[in-house]
Amino acid sequence: MEERLQKLLAQAGLCSRREAERWIDDGRVTVNGKKASVGDKADPRRDKIFVDGKPIGGAEEKVYLMLYKPRGYVTTMKDEHGRKTVADLVRGCGARVVPVGRLDYNSEGLLLLTNDGAWAQHLLHPKHEVEKTYHVSVFGPVAGAAARLAAVTDLEGEPIRPARVEVLRETPGTAVLGVTIHEGKNRQVR
Repeated sequence: MEERLQKLLAQAGLCSRREAERWIDDGRVTVNGKKASVGDKADPRRDKIFVDGKPIGGAEEKVYLMLYKPRGYVTTMKDEHGRKTVADLVRGCGARVVPVGRLDYNSEGLLLLTNDGAWAQHLLHPKHEVEKTYHVSVFGPVAGAAARLAAVTDLEGEPIRPARVEVLRETPGTAVLGVTIHEGKNRQVR
């Protein structure tokens, strides 16, 4: 089956789709001996696809990782500010994986990473309505907080679907809230 070249290069684990487009623009990719253009399609079973004169391999085996992301790491594979990234934590996993969703720099918890773009898209896109539940530790009294937080429908001027919020544990001065969301807007949980 024909696919766009940038997708085939990414599936082979060589680079991201965006990087593949740069390689194609730079003339590094050929199909059946002809220089490729961005948007070209090929069938890896039928066509001879080369990068820098070397044949690409087939689609790589799907990898799914669960990572406990500590605080002080950015959920990205490359950071222009030189901060520690989750890529540093999975460098030796043997595959080029990307985060499914994000936890911000000061958050810690379970983060999924994969090289399966279709699976990641299914989990992340709001149309699939996959719920994500976060356990959030808070300090101070939480009486009435669950109802107030569940009523929030606007975040920094942008409409959001309300979260489902429940108190999971409470002690004097602290609590753990369960916050369930569908969309995953930036800073919605925080």
